[in-house]
Amino acid sequence: MKTTLLGTEPPVKSVTRVALVEDQKELCRQWAGIIDTFTDIECVGTCASGEEAAERIPQWAPDVILMDIRLPGMSGIECTSRLKELLPATPIVILTVLDDDELIFRALEAGADGYLLKRSKPVDLRAALLDVLNGGAPMSSAIARRVVCSFKKTSPRLAHVQLSAREAEVLKFLSRGFSNKEIASQIELSVETVRTYLKSIYKKLHVRSRTEAVLHYGSSRPGSPP
Repeated sequence: MKTTLLGTEPPVKSVTRVALVEDQKELCRQWAGIIDTFTDIECVGTCASGEEAAERIPQWAPDVILMDIRLPGMSGIECTSRLKELLPATPIVILTVLDDDELIFRALEAGADGYLLKRSKPVDLRAALLDVLNGGAPMSSAIARRVVCSFKKTSPRLAHVQLSAREAEVLKFLSRGFSNKEIASQIELSVETVRTYLKSIYKKLHVRSRTEAVLHYGSSRPGSPP
């Protein structure tokens, strides 16, 4: 912290850095403009294709990525998968006009951490960005219902998956929407230890996101459809 003749300068407020992937120029401009109206969030760059995003976004190291699905060439789903390999800790929120069940589920399987429709209000977009940074899985209610129904119809039961007692406890709190920090507080562990348990859970369930883990948890509980 720098000290001046007038005293100690206040700490600089942290700003959430967002990268946007959108091929339609006008929509890209509009959403980037909306993001920049938030005092604590800024758009650090935009990409018009999945190929461009896979190359440039890792260099920007954003806090959150907003991803369209319908892109020229590489789809937003494939781009999400590639970026998850390059930036596994960076949450990706799908932002699209589509509410197709198959595309929703494929995006989540690719590692997306949330799914919002482009008709979402700016206040909902801001809330989603902050939510995903705190370990949440933002999703409009209509999308959430369709995802859960789709998953229950297609996902096998996971009774054979062997989680430790602590892993099961972490997953239980995760399914209730708790952030990593809140889980750590509930079971008196460090946030880093919670992250370690989550990595183990993801590996055992063969998933790559909090959303997938929660959906698998729901489908494997007693009374869930096979």
